[in-house]
Order: sequence, then C-alpha cells, then structure tokens
Amino acid sequence: MSYSRFKFTAMDGVIINVHKWGLEEGQAIKGVVQISHGMAEWAYRYDYFAKALNREGYIVYANDHRGHGLTAPSMEDVGYISDNDGFFDKVEDMRELNQLIREEHPSLPVVLFGHSMGSFLSQRYIQLYGSDLVGVILSGSNGKQGPIINLGIALAYLEMKFKGRRHRSRLLDKLSFGSYNRAFPDNRTKFDWLSRDEKLVDRYIEDPYCGGIFTSSFFYDFLRGLKMITRRKNLEAVPKNLPIYIFSGSMDPVGGFGKGVEKLKEMYETHGLKEVSLVLYPEGRHEMLNEINRDEVIEDIVRWLNKILI
Repeated sequence: MSYSRFKFTAMDGVIINVHKWGLEEGQAIKGVVQISHGMAEWAYRYDYFAKALNREGYIVYANDHRGHGLTAPSMEDVGYISDNDGFFDKVEDMRELNQLIREEHPSLPVVLFGHSMGSFLSQRYIQLYGSDLVGVILSGSNGKQGPIINLGIALAYLEMKFKGRRHRSRLLDKLSFGSYNRAFPDNRTKFDWLSRDEKLVDRYIEDPYCGGIFTSSFFYDFLRGLKMITRRKNLEAVPKNLPIYIFSGSMDPVGGFGKGVEKLKEMYETHGLKEVSLVLYPEGRHEMLNEINRDEVIEDIVRWLNKILI
C-alpha cells in the first residue's frame, strides 16, 4: 500500500488537493473507490478505511472539497467554499477527479463513496454523471427534507445579503446541528452524536480541519442543493441499473434516526432503481466508519463491492 497526494486545477482555476491510496506492485486490482467526504472534515480522515480497501484490492482516491482540508488556501478559508454556487462547484470537482481516475485507470470500474455532505453531493453526481460509475455508496445520508429547509435558505440569504458570503454563521450552525446531541444523555462533548468511540471523537475535536463554523454562503448553497436533489426530474435522471448501497446508524440524527434513510431507499425504488440496499446498524451514530464496530461496517462494504464487481 502506498499513500500520496497530488493536486489538479479545477475549471475555474481553484487548486484541488487529492489523497491517493495505491496498491503494492503486483497486487491484483479489483477497482477504484472515489471518496467524497463530509462537511467540516477532510479526506485524510478516511485513511483507516482506505487502507482496509487497499488490502482488498481497491485503489482509493479522495479530494479535499473546496473550503476543506488542504484544498482551503489557508485556515481562515476553511468553511468558505466558493464565490459562486459551492454545491455545484464541489460536484464538478468530483467529476474532474473522476475523469482523472478514468484516464489513469481506463479499464477499472469506479465506485463513488459519499459521507454526510459528501453523500448529498454524490446524490447529485449520479443524477448528472451516473454513467461514470458502476455503483455508489451513501453513508450518513438522508432523503427529502421537510419544509423547515426553506426557513434555513431564507435565513442564509439574509445573512449573506447583510453580512456577506464569508460571514461565519453561528446561527445557522446552531439551527443545523444544535439539536443533534440532545438524543444522547450525559454528553461529554458537543460532538458525541458523531460516534460512541470517545477516542475518535476526541481526535475529531483536536483536528484543526474539523468542526469549524461555516459561512452563510455554504449553508445557502448547500440547503438549496438538498432541495434540488429530490426533484422528480433530477431523480429520473439516475441510471435505473446503478447499484446503490446505503448505510447508517440507527441513532444518526442526520438520517432521522433511521427513518430518513429508509425514505431515501424508498425514493430511489419509487423512481425505478433496481438495486438499492440499506443497512442500519443498531445504536450506531453518524460516522459509522469511526464507530466502535467500524470493522464490521467495512467488511459489509467490501462484501457489497465484491458482489457488484466480481
């Protein structure tokens, strides 16, 4: 296994950092997994997962999204995505990375893995570029949002109008995430909703690229993106034969404690997708790849990958 980093220049000139986990020389290659990470984190957090995939014969690529990790020009830029539509720009960056992967490995199948924010970007990706992929994995995701999302969009718009796109929105951060810990009594930290593994929660808190307050423009673009991906015409564009694997913790507030991801599965099936799987892990929280049973979770992912690729 070999870890490396490289950069590419997006169509609008932004420099995107990419992490790559390659295989040993002579190791049999099954395919490529492209990772789209979540909000307020970065792609190197998937090192444990990527190395597990390497051992099973999968090359792994993961870009740090705009405003995240090593793609952010400075620490002050973490949380600010784009002068334009940040949701659209991140999806297009994923597309450019996918094209680079396919140029480097033209004969290998590519599966897209998206977690949390990255899962919603992935939902849009398969509407636009689903033919690029042989499968998609959605972690810590959800389906159609309730009408409260319109309030969030309006508040984000007003903040942008009066305070600018770079304004750090403590209000929208609190409205979006403030309630997540309430389901867990005797909270040790404000990020207990992420995982039952205290060491990994602490590692998240100590990571300078994790857990920051994001900008009003991030919330405006992201919430509008969440509405867009559940529109009928967009869902109809997803290839009907594309295998989708959804997994979540039953205590993940992002997934509505299981109800939201069940609706996500139903949504895809209603629009004619033939291979949609859902796995709910009892008592698991938001980051199943960082949960106390993460090895079980990874084994299940590998089993699904092997099923669709071999």
